[in-house]
Amino acid sequence: MISKKKFLKRLNSLKTHSPFNPFVFGRSVFLWIFVGLIGGTIAGGYWIILEHLTELMSYAKGWQVIPLMAFSGLFAGLIIHFIGDPGEIKLIVNNIRFKKGRLEPKNNPSMFLSSLLCIASGGSLGPEAPLVQITGSTGSWIGKILRLKGEDFRSLTIAGMASGFTALFGAPVGGSLFSLEILHHKYVVEYYQAIIPALVASCASYVVFALIVHLGFGPTWHFPSYHVESMFDFIFAVLFASVAVCFGWAFIYLTKILNFTWKKTRLPIYAKMFAGGLILGTIAYYLPLTRYFGHEEINTILTNEYSIQLLISLFAFKIIAIAITVTSGWRGGFIIPMFFVGATLGLILHHFFPGVNLTLATVSCMAAINACVTRTPLSTILLLSALTGFTYFVPITFASLTGYFFSPNNPFISTQKHREE
Repeated sequence: MISKKKFLKRLNSLKTHSPFNPFVFGRSVFLWIFVGLIGGTIAGGYWIILEHLTELMSYAKGWQVIPLMAFSGLFAGLIIHFIGDPGEIKLIVNNIRFKKGRLEPKNNPSMFLSSLLCIASGGSLGPEAPLVQITGSTGSWIGKILRLKGEDFRSLTIAGMASGFTALFGAPVGGSLFSLEILHHKYVVEYYQAIIPALVASCASYVVFALIVHLGFGPTWHFPSYHVESMFDFIFAVLFASVAVCFGWAFIYLTKILNFTWKKTRLPIYAKMFAGGLILGTIAYYLPLTRYFGHEEINTILTNEYSIQLLISLFAFKIIAIAITVTSGWRGGFIIPMFFVGATLGLILHHFFPGVNLTLATVSCMAAINACVTRTPLSTILLLSALTGFTYFVPITFASLTGYFFSPNNPFISTQKHREE
């Protein structure tokens, strides 16, 4: 049997570069790959369980959706109440920036169970935030075992986060950049030392996740093909993005109002999530497309014809549903839901301006509203390009930067700017 001391010594040897190695490729690369492989495996297992649980809960139709979502919120709240509060995305950002990158794995069981219930039952948040917390804390745990310090430790945590982002989005470059960009409201790559670790872990995670869930290549969402029709397409992108930014502001301040309202009620977490589930279930009963986080629903609205009245209702109540999901304690991430809101807005605007390319309108709105809410302009460009097949970077770049520069000074994720104790 190998002793613990010798085991740690061998693991720590991964941090050093062999003098006999003539390449940039060093032993630390194996560590980043290892973190990515674990992250991809965790993400693959989570996704499979989520798919089966979602399928099981999808049998609830009509009025049955209301009690299903209400009691799913109640049970998820009881899990959080008795096992522990796993926190949200702002806690992850806070710990990376102000607590030396330390994410606690002890919160993972609560996050795993509660988020599965919330997402599978039809909450308007996606699996990106739970996956990032679980894979990021796994990277943090490995760094603790290896006794890493300083930026080496933080970089391994970020590499774990990137492996979770990439598995869901299927975009290693965009996913790794997103894990860095979301950590600060102003400086895109504050932790530049983590860029290569995050990218390597993302690539490893992508391979494993693709093998587990049989992920194919190509865009996730099927937009009509786009061809440059005018050298001034970027102007249309900015105009549509400006409209999307207005609704990004509306969403951010709606969540502030709802947060204040929920705090005034002083309800325990399980009661608050039960009440949130009742509201979400009622909205889903009248507008079924507001149910779930939008991953499949984006293709649905793109491939079917809907009246302008229905699109406007869907757009407005989806924003309300996301805000209620976020503020009532339901667990999940809001990136893909915001993409859905942007796509719906693009369809509405195209109805009034049919002469503008549909794909240009929808992708511009998706980029702008996400960049406005998350403060991630660069990774939004790369993610949307991979997810939509929109390969012309100029219009989408102008739209994303418009969303970023005209976002509120106080970010939606408060810890991007200020420390939270």
